[in-house]
Amino acid sequence: MTQVIKKTLRDSAGMRWTALLLLALAMFCSYIFMDILSPIKDLMQETRGWDSLAFGTMQGSEVFLNVFAFFLIFAGIILDKMGVRFTAVLSAAVMLIGAIIKWYAVSDAFAGSGLETWFTNNLNYIPLFDELGVSPFYEGMPASAKFAACGFMIFGCGCEMAGITVSRGIVKWFKGREMALAMGSEMALARLGVATCMIFSPYFARLGGAVSVSRSVAFGVVLMCIALIMTIVYFFMDKKLDAQTGEAEEKDDPFKISDLGKILTDSGFWIVALLCVLYYSAIFPFQKYAVNMLQCNLDLTQPAADSFWAGSSVTIIQYVIMLVVAAAGFASNFQKNKGMKYTLLGISIASLITYCYMGYMRQSAESIFAVFPLLAVLITPILGSYVDHKGKAASMLVLGSLLLIACHLTFAFVLPAFRGNNIGGIVTAYVTILILGASFSLVPASLWPSVPKLVDAKVIGSAYALIFWIQNIGLWLFPLLIGKVLDQTNPGVDDPNKLNYTAPLVMLAFLGVAALVLGLVLKVVDRKKGLGLEEPNIK
Repeated sequence: MTQVIKKTLRDSAGMRWTALLLLALAMFCSYIFMDILSPIKDLMQETRGWDSLAFGTMQGSEVFLNVFAFFLIFAGIILDKMGVRFTAVLSAAVMLIGAIIKWYAVSDAFAGSGLETWFTNNLNYIPLFDELGVSPFYEGMPASAKFAACGFMIFGCGCEMAGITVSRGIVKWFKGREMALAMGSEMALARLGVATCMIFSPYFARLGGAVSVSRSVAFGVVLMCIALIMTIVYFFMDKKLDAQTGEAEEKDDPFKISDLGKILTDSGFWIVALLCVLYYSAIFPFQKYAVNMLQCNLDLTQPAADSFWAGSSVTIIQYVIMLVVAAAGFASNFQKNKGMKYTLLGISIASLITYCYMGYMRQSAESIFAVFPLLAVLITPILGSYVDHKGKAASMLVLGSLLLIACHLTFAFVLPAFRGNNIGGIVTAYVTILILGASFSLVPASLWPSVPKLVDAKVIGSAYALIFWIQNIGLWLFPLLIGKVLDQTNPGVDDPNKLNYTAPLVMLAFLGVAALVLGLVLKVVDRKKGLGLEEPNIK
């Protein structure tokens, strides 16, 4: 008798990649909101009185509750108990609530309100947190920054919950298939949100000739509404998959603390977790200051107000060209026909050169840094596919650390040497930013797919949560540290575009050195314990 094999949505490449697209679009929107104020740091100081310390404290607040209220640990437990689809919708709803609060905090309606008075007079001293030096507020912090920090904390809870949920969702839909490629592709699309933010946040802030930072945040709020819709659509797809497979979203076995003990006593897990916190701490906090760093190190001359390069239409055109770079480069990796492959690759490279030329003509720091994810979009599928079929995940982490060190040291010492040489400075900035983005793509393609090799499938949500929690300690600390170091090393400098960024950049380079050492240790541990990190995912 011939046995009929029942196929599920997961067996259809189109359906599982559609599920991935829904999750990736939600993360794309969250990445935009995460850095929505980063390219307008100078405007925040001019219009809201946020100096580097206030800006850094507010930016670091995103992960405060995740770290100090252990929300990420609870998020992992929720994920393991309630499943991917429930947690995905919950995370999107929480992000939207936090985004709305942050928008109101920087709006004109907040200025002069009773709420502003309350925040001015309160939260200037937080018992215990102040003594430990980890308070999310401080005396003299602008009221708008305090309230924005409250909203950003709530957003951060949802955002990090979404991160572990997406990772778990990809494992669910792609385990035994092209998982590294899926994770790398999801992150490549999500990181286009960084570029989108860098281009459109200043665009909306200056729209119509009158500066309004709240317009930029409102743009992000609309996108968070879209993210919620994406997760709701995913909810029904995932529910149908479970109906086909007979799998239950809820766990039959209750969560036990002993499960976490198994994770925490694994040396391989700890090395991966520490690698993650070091690597991400050298990237995400840097993104929040990168545009201002370029403004301080490049001799940018604004084009004439009546020229094409100063108009609003050039922003839209440049973004469309960016999408062509990303789409053509990404698609070239999946072409079996060599002629089509190299045609798409050529289109991508030509579009990238065009984009860079337009950024130079605009003399815009935000559009220069927006190239950050573009090379990553091109090579992430290559790296993911390589890990799936050839392995070498730990070796890629070592390479990523080396590139990270080189890029931060270039920003610290080489870029300032080009002051007075506009072309040389911008070319150096473009090349370094592209390489930094490429090094960043090594992490999702190699690190995240390695986690299922280290822990039992039953507690994989908790394992991702623990890694994210450890990572969040760095994401809370380093935006704050960068702000403090900037203030300490630039005494008496009131112009936000005249700051010296050498000390913070050297600090970030040292994180890369520590990550490099841990990467080499991980290779040794993998070889001794046979963790399989250097082995392919598809066997």
